[in-house]
Amino acid sequence: MATGGVYPRAIEAIVLAGGAGARFGGNKLTSPWRGGLLIDGALAAAFAAPARSVMVVTGADPAVADAACAFAERIGQASRLRIDHAPDHVEGMAATLRAGIAALPADIDGAFVFLGDMPCVPFAVLPALADALVSPAQAAAPTFRKRRGHPVLFGRDLFPQLASLTGDQGARSILDALGDRLALVESADDGVLFDVDTRSDG
Repeated sequence: MATGGVYPRAIEAIVLAGGAGARFGGNKLTSPWRGGLLIDGALAAAFAAPARSVMVVTGADPAVADAACAFAERIGQASRLRIDHAPDHVEGMAATLRAGIAALPADIDGAFVFLGDMPCVPFAVLPALADALVSPAQAAAPTFRKRRGHPVLFGRDLFPQLASLTGDQGARSILDALGDRLALVESADDGVLFDVDTRSDG
């Protein structure tokens, strides 16, 4: 992990990859995308983040774990990869987020949360997010033209709230309630907003 910034020394990365991809027609994250698989983009960003390890939370698509392992091996980062399965993934995004938070090491100060269907996250914003997670900020998120995007870096003080989320929702309500405790980092790239929902997206 990089050590040049003022961010906490112990940061992990979580890639949420448990969804069924129903609007896409299924198997979204392991579908072909620009010469690889769709999940490759999120994995590349997660491995580029200033994080000790990358945890991929799987669910509906059993091929995701193998795809993540193959990608990590291909870029020489297999030792940083962890796989965790969310048994209640059918509940929605909250279930995969809860599983990821529950599987984090006890000694960490923060965790990046990446979405598996966001393949174009710019690497440049990642150290800037880490640098922004200093008191009083409890989380840091990128923006593009005043629209908040992903990934989000959560400080450990928010882990209990993340672990209590339910249903098919992410952490939007938690972030909305933070006010000035949410550090916003402007991105020059709209990849912090771009996600793939259907096969026509691209």
